[in-house]
Amino acid sequence: MLDRSLLRNFDLLLLLAVVALCAIGIAMVYSATITTIDLADYWERQLFFLVMGLVVLVLVAFFDYRHLELLAQPAYLGLIVSLVAVYLFGAVQGGSQSWISIGGTLVQPTEAGKFLLIIFFAWYLSRFQEQMRRIGYLIAALFFLIIPLVLIYLQPDLGMAVNFAFIGGILILVSGIRLWHIALMGMGGLAALPILVGTMQGYMVERLQMFVDPGGNRDASFNVVQALISIGNGGWLGKGWGHGSQNQLHFLRVRHTDFIFSVIAEELGFVGTVLILLLLFFIIWRLVRIADLAQDQFGRLLTMGVAAIIFFQTLINVGMNLSIMPVTGVTLPFLSYGGSSLLSMLLAIGLAQSVVMRHRKMDFQ
Repeated sequence: MLDRSLLRNFDLLLLLAVVALCAIGIAMVYSATITTIDLADYWERQLFFLVMGLVVLVLVAFFDYRHLELLAQPAYLGLIVSLVAVYLFGAVQGGSQSWISIGGTLVQPTEAGKFLLIIFFAWYLSRFQEQMRRIGYLIAALFFLIIPLVLIYLQPDLGMAVNFAFIGGILILVSGIRLWHIALMGMGGLAALPILVGTMQGYMVERLQMFVDPGGNRDASFNVVQALISIGNGGWLGKGWGHGSQNQLHFLRVRHTDFIFSVIAEELGFVGTVLILLLLFFIIWRLVRIADLAQDQFGRLLTMGVAAIIFFQTLINVGMNLSIMPVTGVTLPFLSYGGSSLLSMLLAIGLAQSVVMRHRKMDFQ
């Protein structure tokens, strides 16, 4: 039987902010794709994934998140198996072998994999909370993190690898490790830089060069320049929905995914982009609040992991649209087109709702 008392703690404001962003995202995907025959139905697909995702969100919210501790180790194993399958049998798209075809639909396992990683790390770091001040347990945590990082980097997908590293790093940092452990992690990261630089694929090097010297390769930096033109064209109030010249005339590429922010800026202007960023940071604030309310470490780390994903992807995506960060292929949460991304994000919000709905009730039902 459903315990209706749980509904009293459901974070309705968080849900409304998420739905508002998703609705804006569908409208902007429509504007970005409606004049391209092959992409004209993408907004309908995104709407379908939104409806499906909201159902998933509600189902996950009423599922007791504490049961996920029992699934933490299988979740990690599933993550590794899926990454190995992508490495062996994956489909190549956009120069990266990051996809698997399921029934003719390309699915990116790393989207769901981010949350499998969060579940495992939330379990590990809460299970060994007292022992995390010992160096051996920290090294074990880093080992568990490095395995998926290497497999993702080999796809090659540097942006997603950095995403996973950020999530794991944040969860380790908030788990209560010693200050000298943090310094040790920093030195380890610096020591790994030469290996990273020496093994970079050509497109990764090109993107870094383009970031450092945009004028050095005008063909490679074309879309970044168009993104800046789009943002500049928007002014204070924008050119109006569906009337952005860089968008509608197709000067701006991958405008429905990585560069949806530039479409928003051109058509809704500075005011519109600020409102959208405020909604995103409102969602992050509500998630951090839920983490603070959680009365167990597992729930706290679950929610902090979700907040870390949204914060990181927002920062990187907006940064690359503004040309203050390298282009990495990271999408804007709830707004960019992508079924795997939207479903996984809504599932994550469902997990956070599960935590806040039970923050006053710690016994299993």
